[in-house]
Amino acid sequence: MKEKIEEALKIIRPALQADGGDVELVDVVDGIVKVRLKGACGGCPMSQMTLTRGVEATIKRAVPDIKRVEAV
Repeated sequence: MKEKIEEALKIIRPALQADGGDVELVDVVDGIVKVRLKGACGGCPMSQMTLTRGVEATIKRAVPDIKRVEAV
């Protein structure tokens, strides 16, 4: 499952990097993906929207069993 999540992150990562940010997979526990937003994404006021509409949506398309994505 982690491999599929990493592949999904490769899809969204260029958009984040274009704005000076990045995302790192921290852990997956019971269908909950924990990620760390880095760089400009870490302190951006729009980071919650990026997390849900960008990162979470991309991961759920690749791995439908995922319940949610949380930033740590």
